[in-house]
Amino acid sequence: MKWKIVFLLLTVILGCSKSDVMNQKSPKIVIAHRGASGYLPEHTLETKAMAHAMNVDFIEQDLVLSKDDIPIVIHDIYLDDVTNVSQIFPNKKRNDGRFYVIDFTFEELKTLNVFERFDPKTGKQVYPNRFPRGKGSFRLHSLQEEIELIQGLNKSTNKNIGIYPEIKAPEFHQKEGKKLSEIVLKILSDYGYKTPKDRCILQCFDSKELERIRKELHTELFLVQLIEFPEETKKLDYFATFADGIGPWYRQILDKKVDEKWTFTPLVSDAHKLGLKVHPYTFKADQLGEFSTFNELLEILLIKANVDGVFTDFPDLVVNFLNEKK
Repeated sequence: MKWKIVFLLLTVILGCSKSDVMNQKSPKIVIAHRGASGYLPEHTLETKAMAHAMNVDFIEQDLVLSKDDIPIVIHDIYLDDVTNVSQIFPNKKRNDGRFYVIDFTFEELKTLNVFERFDPKTGKQVYPNRFPRGKGSFRLHSLQEEIELIQGLNKSTNKNIGIYPEIKAPEFHQKEGKKLSEIVLKILSDYGYKTPKDRCILQCFDSKELERIRKELHTELFLVQLIEFPEETKKLDYFATFADGIGPWYRQILDKKVDEKWTFTPLVSDAHKLGLKVHPYTFKADQLGEFSTFNELLEILLIKANVDGVFTDFPDLVVNFLNEKK
């Protein structure tokens, strides 16, 4: 009987059902950055399925519009560093020599092969020890296709893994006469993502656009303001007027070493005082910088700096780390 009383107390205190309590994961979330991109080409359906199997909390989708207004899951507005577009459509590059997603219809984009990221000038793979470039058969896909994959896997595996879409280059899209944010919000709503409880976090680097999404487009979704430049770390009061969290580069949280121990900037504590969650990017086991091991990096940021979650190319390693910390 004692365990039943404890269970009932947990249910009341946490405000959740039996299945919620029994399936409750670490309070720190794992975000699969472009999927399980340390193992398979980024933003392919295959890498998203792999990330789902790794029991992450959220899977990321970077979004760019096609010529016919389909949100495509791809990291950049360009195609030439992850596809064979220069071979298939050599005459469709712009004057700057780049190939833009927005100049292709969805059907044209579906004909391209997707590769591990490479330098289009040299042809060299950015991360040489990841999935070999040119091997396998991978394609671009739409936001709708990815949502249906994740929701389908949630159904068949009895999981509740969320999505973490990013509005990419909103100013570029606006100059091209495209309404990326409006189109994305409509699709998210159609698939049941409307409130902070719906396992969808929407992110953007452009603070004006994220503010517009909250105040003019009236979304209730959980919003995260991504931070790139050092001066943006001083704008937390402003971000807190429309966002629920921030996504800084993890180096913006680290200060310096004193007696061989890392000290931290006030970014995390200042954000927490304003009620903002902190989800730094990007944790890569094959790009450790000043850290000797991946677990050391995770220990410093997730535990000692007390961030609320991380973007990572190696989600299984972070899931395992957090499980060991329980």
